Amino acid sequence: MKKNLFSACANVARATVSGAAIATFTSFAAHAAELPNAALVAHGEYLARAGDCIACHTPQGGKPFAGGLKFDTPIGAIYSTNITPDANTGIGKWSYDDFARAVRQGVRPNGETLYPAMPYPSYARLSDDDMKALYAYFMHGVAPVQAQNRAVDIPWPLSMRWPLGAWRMLFAPKVQAFDGAHYNDAIVARGAYLVQGLGHCGACHTPRARTMQELALTDREGDDFLAGGGPIDGWVPSSLRGNPRTGLGSWNEDDIVQFLKAGRNLHTAAFGGMTDVVQHSMQHMNDADLLAIARYLKTLPASDPKETPYAYDPAAANKLQNGDASARGAAVYRDNCMACHRSDGRGYTRVFPALGGNPVVQGKDPTSLIHVLLSGSALEGTKSAPSSFTMPAFGWRLSDQEVADVSTFVRASWGNAGTPVSAEDVARVRKTVTASTPALPPGATLKR
Repeated sequence: MKKNLFSACANVARATVSGAAIATFTSFAAHAAELPNAALVAHGEYLARAGDCIACHTPQGGKPFAGGLKFDTPIGAIYSTNITPDANTGIGKWSYDDFARAVRQGVRPNGETLYPAMPYPSYARLSDDDMKALYAYFMHGVAPVQAQNRAVDIPWPLSMRWPLGAWRMLFAPKVQAFDGAHYNDAIVARGAYLVQGLGHCGACHTPRARTMQELALTDREGDDFLAGGGPIDGWVPSSLRGNPRTGLGSWNEDDIVQFLKAGRNLHTAAFGGMTDVVQHSMQHMNDADLLAIARYLKTLPASDPKETPYAYDPAAANKLQNGDASARGAAVYRDNCMACHRSDGRGYTRVFPALGGNPVVQGKDPTSLIHVLLSGSALEGTKSAPSSFTMPAFGWRLSDQEVADVSTFVRASWGNAGTPVSAEDVARVRKTVTASTPALPPGATLKR
């Protein structure tokens, strides 16, 4: 009797354990079926790199993708949002459709329109496959961070969001698959997809109308596309078209690839916002995609057919080498710039950029040149070019007139064809940048 009772109890126990095990396995299998494969998550990470998502959604010293980076706009400050998979403060509760609608249409799950600082007009052409990979990465490859989103610093009534919906309906394109049939080369078509879409290059490098929409979203919409944008945080994005002086007309494909990978090439070096693009995005892309971008950009004709090619002129170098610094700004250049950029304006290859023929130096708007003189610049190392180089700030010890003079000298020497810079131009830029005074030696004083 006891034996039978024990056997019965044992059978019940085995059945219970087996049932629990089956239930646990079933639950695990169901959960595993919901998880994307590692390759999809990895592809999503690559795409997030190509889209430079981290640069906008991560403030300096902050946790990746937790938001909070400040953007100053003409109507006030806005802050990037938390796009980690945190369920309470991030996007952890978003479905794929929620995610895709926000990225490609600029609409939150609650129906509110995003500020177009989020480049959803460019992302509208992302493929469904790429969207699914991005969603997999942000849901399963990013660490959740609990961080509340910051409210905008925009006064009412400008802070009302309904005008953003009207703006979106007027200017944002419809979501539709990228059409590569316009291009007769598969590599060029891939480059066009990356530049127009995920890379959202036009968001900075295309001029905007007074109503803030890009004047062209693709090369098929006119020569304004990538013809150079307006000032952003005190930097002026240059033309990416074939302009021989102020664009990429004198660059070959390898020049473009080298710049994107290393932030430097024979012609120039990255500065301002482009340093973040190289650091967080372009240096992590594969060579095939970088070549595709370069090949596509080289198909874009000049936006100004009257712009003449650059030709080096040794006159300024000859004068400096003979001790003649009588030209406007020449003495300031000799005393502050010549050690790195040389008397011939050619600098040192991939270390200190050339000034002769540099597109940034010759642009119509001298803001970037003035900005870098006032506040300096740091060129961080990359995987292919690990050395870092820094240009010191001169704003703490050069007057507005001195900065104007040396800017004018650089823009008019070695064959450059830039217009003169005034002290008023410098004063206007100085108000927008930070130029701190370095610590002086004990007992030293700074005289103006």
